[in-house]
Amino acid sequence: MSTPQITADGTAVAPRKGGFVSDFFTGVSFLLRGLGMYARSPFLMFLGLIPAVITFALLVLAMVVMFYWSDNIAAAITPFLDGWSQGLRTGARTVVAAAVLLVWIVISLLLFTALTLTVGQPFYEAISKKVEDRLGGVPGEVNVSFWKTLPRSLWDNVRLITVTLMIAILVFFVGLIPVVGTITAAILGALLGGWALAVEISSVPFERRGLKLRHRRQWLKSRRGMALGFGVATFVCFLIPLGAILVMPAAVAGMTLLSRRLFGQPDTAD
Repeated sequence: MSTPQITADGTAVAPRKGGFVSDFFTGVSFLLRGLGMYARSPFLMFLGLIPAVITFALLVLAMVVMFYWSDNIAAAITPFLDGWSQGLRTGARTVVAAAVLLVWIVISLLLFTALTLTVGQPFYEAISKKVEDRLGGVPGEVNVSFWKTLPRSLWDNVRLITVTLMIAILVFFVGLIPVVGTITAAILGALLGGWALAVEISSVPFERRGLKLRHRRQWLKSRRGMALGFGVATFVCFLIPLGAILVMPAAVAGMTLLSRRLFGQPDTAD
């Protein structure tokens, strides 16, 4: 078990062990272990599907609308292409439309996580606490209630959504690069989006320890490879049809295990 290091400002940071690649796959394994909660606590996990279904339905509707209007949006933001030949104009606007859809996918996944965690806080808190209690609990655990954490959760979501929009703008412009742009933007979106997902989902176990958004970032940065492995794996699973609904409760359980690893607490049963 690792021992946290204390920084000058009193913030604990997990010591680094192993390389980035090994940490990355360790992060992936935490999501897989979270999926195992479906076998150990099926009723609790299926309760966690309820807020995910509600949020997913709303965002799917928004995605359909965005897909329907993507060509019109591409035309609206590229009026300078009107003077081009029809072939070049169509090709260029197809690339722009693809970039718009890619950006909306990244935004949708992060909005899904933020909204689902807010709406389903009691469900996900129960899932996370069951994981913690099974492994020995949390010393000095803070009582987490929906109404107590709601104002800070909403403010944290505003800050994270602002970062999300910055990510979306970057992904959009990268997606406009000819030939390699779409693939590069997809990889960049998965990495940046995965990191944002890890920061968002970590709110559940971190709130129990009385830690705020800045602490979450510091702890996750101390094992960036592990956080990225978890976040990218979650991001990819969310892209699978209905994957976001099924994986959301497991992601909370997996992040709880990952957080215990960061804090130097047992993350496996004896």
